[in-house]
Amino acid sequence: MATIITFVAAVGVNVYLHNFVETFDYKIRDYMFVVRGEKPHDDNVIIIDIDEKSINELGQWPWSRNKVSKILENLTLSNIGVIGMDIVFAEEDRSSPAKVFKEQNISTVGVPDYDEEFNFMVQNTPTILGYQFELTQKNFLHQDSIDIPAIIIERGKEEGEELLIVAKGNVLNHKKLQDSGYSSGFFNNIPDSSGVIRSVPMVIKYDDQLYPSLALEVIRASMGIDRLYVNYSNLGVENIQLGDFIIPTDRYGRFIVNFRGPSHTFKYYSAIDIYKNNFNPKDFDGKVALIGTTAAGLNDMRAMPFESVYPGVEVHANIIDNLIGQDFLYIPTWVDGINIIILLAIISLTVILIRISKPWMKPFVILIMTIVILYGSYYVLFQHGIILGTFLPLITVASTFLLVIFMEYIFEMKKEQAIRERFSSKVSKEVMEALIDSDSQNFTDTQRIVTVFFSDVRNFTNISEVMPNAHTLIQFLNEYMDPMTEIIIEEKGTVDKFIGDAVMAYWNAPGDVENHADAAVRATMKQLYKVIELNKVLRKDTRFSALIEMCDRDGLEPLDIGIGINTGEAVVGEMGSKRRSDYTIIGDPVNLGARLESLCKFYGSKCNISNFTKWQLQENYIFRFLDVVTVKGQSKPIQIWQVVDFDDEFKEGVSLYNCTRERLDEELFTYHRALDLYQNGDFETALSIFEEVNAWEDKTNDKIYDIYISRCEHHIENPDEEFDGVFRHTTKG
Repeated sequence: MATIITFVAAVGVNVYLHNFVETFDYKIRDYMFVVRGEKPHDDNVIIIDIDEKSINELGQWPWSRNKVSKILENLTLSNIGVIGMDIVFAEEDRSSPAKVFKEQNISTVGVPDYDEEFNFMVQNTPTILGYQFELTQKNFLHQDSIDIPAIIIERGKEEGEELLIVAKGNVLNHKKLQDSGYSSGFFNNIPDSSGVIRSVPMVIKYDDQLYPSLALEVIRASMGIDRLYVNYSNLGVENIQLGDFIIPTDRYGRFIVNFRGPSHTFKYYSAIDIYKNNFNPKDFDGKVALIGTTAAGLNDMRAMPFESVYPGVEVHANIIDNLIGQDFLYIPTWVDGINIIILLAIISLTVILIRISKPWMKPFVILIMTIVILYGSYYVLFQHGIILGTFLPLITVASTFLLVIFMEYIFEMKKEQAIRERFSSKVSKEVMEALIDSDSQNFTDTQRIVTVFFSDVRNFTNISEVMPNAHTLIQFLNEYMDPMTEIIIEEKGTVDKFIGDAVMAYWNAPGDVENHADAAVRATMKQLYKVIELNKVLRKDTRFSALIEMCDRDGLEPLDIGIGINTGEAVVGEMGSKRRSDYTIIGDPVNLGARLESLCKFYGSKCNISNFTKWQLQENYIFRFLDVVTVKGQSKPIQIWQVVDFDDEFKEGVSLYNCTRERLDEELFTYHRALDLYQNGDFETALSIFEEVNAWEDKTNDKIYDIYISRCEHHIENPDEEFDGVFRHTTKG
């Protein structure tokens, strides 16, 4: 079933989203070129480069035609085979002395005419001129006729859609020059939809006639063949034929270029060296020379599979080299059928391998299939020149994998239900779901770095006393517990248990939680903000009117909480008896987290964290350093920090305290300055600062200043008492 579904879907994608699939096939093929690297090529194709060096010596382009003539002459004298011009001379040479004299009505007798010299040189050298077709409709189009000494015939073409590229106009050499040349070919390099040149049209239709590309015309002229055939199949153009020489193309008559490597893979000669005859003629004997430019500003750079800046003239060099060596890349007419067979084989093999593999091996099946597809496509491409579809088989493997896994999941639903029933009495629902989702059934105790969280409702005894009945008290707790639990889960925490009005939760167990300390602190701040919202709602709820009256009388809010957070290595696992157990955590970090929560009352804070948690934090918060202490049951000193608020939210004007950010910064700066003095034993100066801030009406913590004022006074009165800056708590809170 999975095989049939995936196969039908893949064929549908190939038919209805063919362009989408083709785009990714292009990208994969480009990468294959990069992996293959530079490939040896025939040295019979060279490039005469109008480069920066040449322009610096001969002047800006276009040069006077006598200079170009000199280059053609020197190339011909070196017994060059063919010269291809990847340049168009659309206008006569305005710098020609004869032209200048004529414009001034001065006799031109004996005056050099550069155009005549150039036309003569083109006529008497093996030069193939270049020109360009206009492929889009423009306001001003040149529509001159073009003569070539060859006939191109379409064979086997059926009536219907025109598949060849049809030009709207042309940019030719000026008429005298065009008529002087033996032949010419267009040098249009047309990128595909992604802006990359991967194929080049070999023929273009213009005014109901077919015209060859520069590369094709160079080969045709070299072979001395005067008749070309464009052969069609029922799917479009199949190839171009010169005598017995067959050039495969795609259905649009485009030649897929088998690029030899990045730019300058072919031998380049500077045009100035040819002009000065500064070269070895033996290096040019019988070869094909293409004259083009790489100079900046002449705009003949293209994007191709190897790189995004590539000389256009070297594209033609690659094509000519491909044609000489008959080293083609092509898409045979039968390739669609082969692609379908390959798809079916891949899908079937993938289904079989996934089903017989063990769970841990299944990802390797996909990896192996991916490697096989990529290597197979690579091998067929560069060893046999056949272009196969690659992207669709790759996504088919992935889709098949997902579909088979999904069907196995459906098939295993009853088994999963049995697992749920088996462990529902052993672990909490949250833990059970996490273990099932992660496909883990290992309940062995492990040690993990976790962040533990404890929260407690303040004045809960008084709240319980004023509630009219137990039902209303439960409703009150539910109003509080529901959003608090949602926030913990939202931040990827696990709610371990509810202990009356207290909540215990932890992060980074049973599954990994990235930046779990930040997740716990972020959840805490969200809860404190949520309490502000809940208090507004509770004050409007008539069920809790007695509670509101008590709070208004005592100057309290209906709901206030304290939270303690600690990070450390704890034991995580299933604990309890055979009849009743739970997945939980134990260890010193857990105990310290509980102590930190209970110390919120002592320090007048809403959220206490240890230095172990603070060291793990990566996000920005506002902190107040509270104390260096030893808690009950532990001997090693720890640092206690108060997380005051989010740093960024406070900047936006929202905070947990009724003061401005500037005022809070001033308070914390002054407080921490006094605390430094206290820690260094300067109790009198510290005392004066603590008393000063304690007198502020908008301070954010009432108890902390009383604590340090009391300590300073104690140490001032007892100067001989040893002081190490550590406060030792002898009770839990």
